[in-house]
Amino acid sequence: MKKIIVAGIGPGSREDITPAVVDAIREADVVVGYKYYFQFVEQYLKPGCECIDTGMKKERERAEQAFLLAEQEKCVVVISSGDAGIYGMAPLIYEMKRERQSDVEIETLPGISAFQKAASLLGAPVGHDLCIISLSDLMTPWEVIERRIKAAATGDFVTAIYNPKSHGRYWQLYRLIELFLQERSAETPVGYVRQAGREEQEIKVTTLAAFDPEDVDMFTVILIGNSQSYISEGKIITPRGYYTHTESQSSTEKPGQQIMMESFRTIKNELKRDYPLDHLWALLHAIHTTADFDMENILYTDEGAVEALYNKVKNGTLKTIVTDVTMVTSGIRKGALQRLGIDAKCYLDDARVAELASANNITRTQAGIRLAVEEHPDALFAFGNAPTALMELCDLVRKGKAHPAGIIAAPVGFVHVRESKHMVKPFRNIPKIIVEGRKGGSNLAATLCNAILTFDDAEQLKPGRDL
Repeated sequence: MKKIIVAGIGPGSREDITPAVVDAIREADVVVGYKYYFQFVEQYLKPGCECIDTGMKKERERAEQAFLLAEQEKCVVVISSGDAGIYGMAPLIYEMKRERQSDVEIETLPGISAFQKAASLLGAPVGHDLCIISLSDLMTPWEVIERRIKAAATGDFVTAIYNPKSHGRYWQLYRLIELFLQERSAETPVGYVRQAGREEQEIKVTTLAAFDPEDVDMFTVILIGNSQSYISEGKIITPRGYYTHTESQSSTEKPGQQIMMESFRTIKNELKRDYPLDHLWALLHAIHTTADFDMENILYTDEGAVEALYNKVKNGTLKTIVTDVTMVTSGIRKGALQRLGIDAKCYLDDARVAELASANNITRTQAGIRLAVEEHPDALFAFGNAPTALMELCDLVRKGKAHPAGIIAAPVGFVHVRESKHMVKPFRNIPKIIVEGRKGGSNLAATLCNAILTFDDAEQLKPGRDL
């Protein structure tokens, strides 16, 4: 019978060769492969079995030999390390069968791939969606490889790296790390195993930022975790989601809060860099409200501003939030205000506003801020609409009439908007949250208030308690 069996013999340990492959080798008249791998199968060879080696990088010659021998009715087994279908001999054998229009039957026997062996030694890093990339550009142009690297990094795949480095390919792994750091956290777990399954085996676990490409060679397999992967007791774990699913099903969280929590996790995974928790919590709220990732570029917070304002709420020194328009007040969660004993108010509907505005030739929002400062000079002031109101507060601060606990500067528009936000910046002793440029809005000002009121939920990333 004219037949070639293409068999994966695993990563390099006799214990990792499957019984099906062992049985095939025992029946073989001829074993074709790279000579280094014969040592792993020699104990299974029957007397008289011929071993044919064509040398390193002679895969095509190896395949031709296999077809010539199979056409002589010999039982031929072609061996590949790992799995023969993953960067192995199987694709070449099938292509040559088509090229030769051969009637030789092909059978492929799977083997344990190097990435699987490495993964088992590293813990459980491939618990979710996975891709494999070879950095060898002998047959694939680097431009194609780089596109695949970018896709893997952007797609949040756990990524296995084969052929990471050689004497001639010294820079490609550096480029891969650079590309991954553009999309992934610097703390993303990275594990790598040299000579997996062999006596020389070395196992290391680190992070994307700390990973040193000089520590690997062509015998190393690298595994980069996804955004959910973490390191525990020296092992990398990529969760499948069972615990998250169980917790959400058994908790008392309302559906709205569950959706918001999932949204925050999604946003966090798509951020371009890591941020201190204080800024991150405000940023997540801003992006969740607007679906605008430009907030990552334009949301400014003083260092520790969100936490400082929350602490003022907690210790009772901040009791009032004043807003420029009623829409901001409406967007601040009533449950949070009640829970914390905070009063949120807007003076636009105050009967005194129209008279004050007319008498001083100012806008109604300016008049509202003047009245607010007289009664609540130490409030948290939140602006989502009117730059003139923000400018009025700045003037009153400079005159010593207002001493805000904090300022949220998010007016929106085209006239005096940028300038009003610039006017806030010099007040170094007042905690500030600013949406730079023309963007802003009542919804943004409100959600930033909510971020302050719920900062104690930030560490667990559990927004929406007061929905």
